[in-house]
Amino acid sequence: MAQHSLRNKVAIIGAGMIKFGELFDKSFETMIEEAYLNALKSVDKGLDPKEIEAAWLGTLYPPQGNSGVLLSFATGLFGIPVTRVENACATGSDAFRNACFAVALGLYDVALVVGVEKMRDDGGGLIQRTAVKQLWGGRGVTMPAFFGLHATAYMHKYKISREEIALVSVKNHRNGALYPYAHYRFECSVEDVLKAPYISYPLGLYDCCPVTDGAAAVLICRAELASQYTDKPVFVLGSGLATETFFRGGDLTSFPATRYAAQQAYEMAGVSPDDIDVAEIHDCFSITELISYEDLGFAPPGQGIALLKEGIVQLEGSKPINPSGGLLAKGHPIGATGVAQIVELFEQLRGQAGPVQVKNNPQLALQHNIGIGRTATGSVSCVHILGRG
Repeated sequence: MAQHSLRNKVAIIGAGMIKFGELFDKSFETMIEEAYLNALKSVDKGLDPKEIEAAWLGTLYPPQGNSGVLLSFATGLFGIPVTRVENACATGSDAFRNACFAVALGLYDVALVVGVEKMRDDGGGLIQRTAVKQLWGGRGVTMPAFFGLHATAYMHKYKISREEIALVSVKNHRNGALYPYAHYRFECSVEDVLKAPYISYPLGLYDCCPVTDGAAAVLICRAELASQYTDKPVFVLGSGLATETFFRGGDLTSFPATRYAAQQAYEMAGVSPDDIDVAEIHDCFSITELISYEDLGFAPPGQGIALLKEGIVQLEGSKPINPSGGLLAKGHPIGATGVAQIVELFEQLRGQAGPVQVKNNPQLALQHNIGIGRTATGSVSCVHILGRG
């Protein structure tokens, strides 16, 4: 299969988001508007909204139908194509991916990507959906239960303890306490994680991401136009997307979709896992981040825990992972999650991440989401590689 490159084709010129949390006082449209305006403000040399030729909206649970017109009402961008994307927890990432391909093809000079989700207004949420009479969903397999199965399998196969898995939560909550946009801004100890109420063994409360509202927006353009808008563009170098079924066999200590998507992204960018300086990866549960270290090629199978114990993935380490606090601290408003990760890495690569700015002078960054189908029968994963100018 031919592998085409995004190098020298797409640049990120602006990015913005809002503080994640329980935003009962904000409407769906208000969240989009605020993230969009923050993205416009971040464009160093300015950008006229009339220059935006197309937009993509990533959202899983839109409040008023499934049309992208929600973005138009919130931004005033009528008369241009607006495409709504839904792809489980990779929704925002896939919206960004499709926008990048359209710009890379030369169809548009400037495009907008918005990810948004209003999750706190629904009292039932994902728990309620387990009542649906489907193969897995009807048997009470909530997302905590599903990832709990992965955690117990991983612990058994690699002789990993709950205390070791808790190190993920400790790291991410420490980072989240510093990150101004995070839903949860507190630190916790291994003891705190272990004493917290169980949600689905071996995952306790601090092993699980909160249910969160939020929005994020990114502005991209053809790479050769980037200097018109900023002296510090961030370039999109690679993108990968893959799916996988859990009925194919194998064990529960890996998410193959992540391995496939990462391989696509690395090959397209012409880089390896060792080249990545900073990453925002999916940690809906603490075990997800630990497994993803290995699926993304940062560590061999069963050895991801060493990255935590040796400080490599800490904020001060040589390969910081989730300096924002990840989903565990920042929250996981599904449509907004991937776009927010792009916003965070845009700031990291420009040296503008404030209190969570990593110290290793990052040149290359990786963004990753993994999503599970509503019946827990398969996964989808999306990976992007970004680089400084």
